[in-house]
Amino acid sequence: MSTPLPPPSGARDIEALADRLSACADALHARLMKAIRAATTTPAPVVSGPAATPPARGASIDQGLSQGAAQALFENEVALRQRANGLYLDAAVLAAGGLAGAQQQLLALTAQAAERIRTLDRLRDLIDLTSELLQLGAAVASGTPEHLAAPLEKIKQHLADLRDPALPPPV
Repeated sequence: MSTPLPPPSGARDIEALADRLSACADALHARLMKAIRAATTTPAPVVSGPAATPPARGASIDQGLSQGAAQALFENEVALRQRANGLYLDAAVLAAGGLAGAQQQLLALTAQAAERIRTLDRLRDLIDLTSELLQLGAAVASGTPEHLAAPLEKIKQHLADLRDPALPPPV
């Protein structure tokens, strides 16, 4: 188990993290729009079923999106933007709390996440990664260092699993 990381220490650091979360939302939006455009130009298999049913682990975003999956991803995009906006607004308050920073690690991790979002094929990985980013943003916004470790480790592990194609998809 890793040592809990403190949240960013200053307003600039928090704003930089908010910028990265916004970049992740931008990457997610671009990926969704690419999948939607591809689905409208080439007939893709229709994916049906209730919105609450998660996609299969190996399902590719390029194979088509159900309305529920697209809606869930758009909701994640909006939530990422809202979290980033909240961090912008709360930057001064969080910085005033005297919390030490681990901003470089957070910024590097969110930059990696944004890059992976641009290239992910499996729909489930896209949903999971954006959900984990939302948890990270919430942990930072809470201003309590002990809440950062779990989402940070989840994102690190998820990104590591995505880099190793020999590993089976996470369960």
